[in-house]
Amino acid sequence: MDRVQAMQVFVRVVEGKSFVRAAQTLGLPPSSVTGIVKRLEKHLQIRLLNRSTRKLSLTPEGEQYFYRCREILDLIDDTEASLNGSTERPQGKLRVDMPGGIAHALILPRLAQFEQRYPDIYLMIGINDRQVDLIQDGVDCVIRTGNLNDSTLVSRRLGALRWITCAAPSYVEEKGTPKTLLDLQAHQAVHYFSSTTRRGSELHFVEDGNCVAVPVAGKVAVNETGLYIKLGIDGRGLIQLAEILVAEQLRSGELVEVLADWRPAPVPVSLLYPHRRFLSPAMRAFADWTAELFTDTC
Repeated sequence: MDRVQAMQVFVRVVEGKSFVRAAQTLGLPPSSVTGIVKRLEKHLQIRLLNRSTRKLSLTPEGEQYFYRCREILDLIDDTEASLNGSTERPQGKLRVDMPGGIAHALILPRLAQFEQRYPDIYLMIGINDRQVDLIQDGVDCVIRTGNLNDSTLVSRRLGALRWITCAAPSYVEEKGTPKTLLDLQAHQAVHYFSSTTRRGSELHFVEDGNCVAVPVAGKVAVNETGLYIKLGIDGRGLIQLAEILVAEQLRSGELVEVLADWRPAPVPVSLLYPHRRFLSPAMRAFADWTAELFTDTC
């Protein structure tokens, strides 16, 4: 058995979530792909995949083996590339996921800069406010905000986002400008909820060095950043989010900051990737470039 080929086939099956799809991308008959994986399992004497008529899923041992296979295959590619000096120009396909707000406000406006610096990297950008499963979704790395609770991933701190509370001038004219946190009892907010938190009715502040959560009444809740900002501009209530996401609206006067003396604590931003000793040049390049963006703009 060609063990390197078996690893390549196994990785392609996992990433494609299908024996048939893997066979198509590899140019092999489906029966050959199935046979290679079966022989690999027999060689290792463990089950790597749980098979059903609807989907494939990794066993715990299979997930561990998948990480190691990708590490070995990436190292092989990097070693071969080093023979012609191409490690100075990272290349290959890189799948990244990130929140929509960060994508639209920070990454996409500067994407041409990344393409100019790394012309041989094919970047696949997924936008998600939910936490994706890197293995099952075939993602190389993700950008996440807030405190981290996934100990199975390696994290690299990229920076922190300054958060503010703001509202449309029309809202302030109608409801008045809140001067203290107690004034919030007479105000309303646009609520934001996500798959990771359901406490969308609270706004967060720092008072006397302590983080406090203040419930604020509201009539609508959304789970998409663009819609959240639009409802704020439309005067539907106070909104609270990273300053960089509404920098343009603040400059144009569509939104104005309120309660600046009680700004929320900065929110950390991290890049997460599977636990591997070896990072592909493409992933390392993206991580370094993204960290530069946060240093320069946040």
